[in-house]
Amino acid sequence: MPYLLGIDIGTSGTKAVLVEEGGRVAASSYVEYPLSQPRPGWAEQNPEQWWQAVVAAVQEIWVKTGLDGREVAGVGLSGQMHGAVVLGANYQVLRPAILWCDQRTGAECTWMYEEIGEEKLYQWTGNPALPGFTAPKLVWLKKHEPEIYNQIRHVLLPKDYIRFRLTGELATEVSDASGTLLLDVTHRRWSEDMLEALDIPQEWLPRVYESPEVTGQITPEAAAATGLPAGTPVVGGGGDQAVGAVGTGIVAEGLLSAALGTSGVVFAMTAKPSIQPGSTLHSFCHAVPGKWHLMGVMLAAGASLQWFRNQLGGEEVREAAATGTDPYELLTALAVDAGPGAEGLLFLPYLLGERTPHPDPAARGGFIGLTMRHRKGHLVRAVLEGVAFGLRDSLELLQQAGVKVEEIRVSGGGARSPLWRQILASVFKHPVTTVNSTDGPAFGAALLAGVGAGIYPSVEAACSSTIKVTSRAEPVLSEASTYDRLYTLYTSLYPLLRGTMHDLTKMTE
Repeated sequence: MPYLLGIDIGTSGTKAVLVEEGGRVAASSYVEYPLSQPRPGWAEQNPEQWWQAVVAAVQEIWVKTGLDGREVAGVGLSGQMHGAVVLGANYQVLRPAILWCDQRTGAECTWMYEEIGEEKLYQWTGNPALPGFTAPKLVWLKKHEPEIYNQIRHVLLPKDYIRFRLTGELATEVSDASGTLLLDVTHRRWSEDMLEALDIPQEWLPRVYESPEVTGQITPEAAAATGLPAGTPVVGGGGDQAVGAVGTGIVAEGLLSAALGTSGVVFAMTAKPSIQPGSTLHSFCHAVPGKWHLMGVMLAAGASLQWFRNQLGGEEVREAAATGTDPYELLTALAVDAGPGAEGLLFLPYLLGERTPHPDPAARGGFIGLTMRHRKGHLVRAVLEGVAFGLRDSLELLQQAGVKVEEIRVSGGGARSPLWRQILASVFKHPVTTVNSTDGPAFGAALLAGVGAGIYPSVEAACSSTIKVTSRAEPVLSEASTYDRLYTLYTSLYPLLRGTMHDLTKMTE
């Protein structure tokens, strides 16, 4: 029986899944690593940590299954988008990678608007200049770390650095490359105009493939480290959002995904490029050849609940450790009795700044409406609802762009919570479903590997033969009415508090 291996290089850790041809996950493994924040608003990781995590995760698969890797027909890669991995002449890593959630490049984005202009940015790349994207990071390096910048010979995205370690090939694919602000998204190739405007040599950038295309084979050195046979094909894969959409079957119009991972993403496939000048929606290539997608991104979705657990959920963490339960289940159980609206409490989920609809690295989070009546359950409920409102911001923009909404499939760690799914259905006013594949981008990467290995004739066929709906939450009309009123209040807060947020940010600089 042929197996497919999907590897996802996440922000908190790397996940590997071994998938049978019919879609059953034979085994999965997850290896965590830290996030470095050397200054407020900065986020970095050492690419060597990713590689060591990949080796450990894949080796754990063989321990769990008793297999030795020879049955693997192909490998697919996914990963956090936008990260800048810069290599020197000898392919050495020159500095820690600057990640998607890093907010240091606000001034560089402003410079790009002033020097290039918004019209040309959309014309050349289909997207605005946002602090998380890769191109502003390179501009920042040129200005602030010229000794590093002058040594750069290659620029890779996180998953593509792992590809290099596995295959020795410098390659990327269209979905992840879309998030660099260096790709001509409409024509699915590097933008010569953008590269020239930023004085970035095109030879720094790897060859661009479609997501199911074979980009290289496992080298003998990588085989010795991972247990994968030398010569095993490795396909393009994709950025975590596009490949996560494949992993939940978002390969047709009318189906949307709402990903509740560290970040939060609302994602819709489009049959042709849908450039939205002036919007903070991202217009990227899909992992499905010849298709595109629109998505809105909030930076701290699951991260908001994780922050609450880490800082205010110590009691639940200790209880979970003692009873073998999940601290998140204990926290969300407290939120049930708080009821919709958490008795007049709102939460702004801007703990990492924000991207959609407010491209503002200085945006800050907060609880609004606290009283002596509020207990921990109210705070948890407000966090769940605040994230849902943040995702609705993106959904509203997608609908304004003409996206048809028939069903929203929710995925990521937050999707495990029935309460959060119900809140989303009522906030969105659309049915929210889950599917049988719960391994997200890693599962989607495995399906792409199956297409590249010839097991499936197309990405759509891979999804239809492996992905099924497993649960459905319908909007509750009374809750939806309450959430409509709260959402109006929620959307009024950022414009009112923006100046205060920026003043507070300046105090930490």
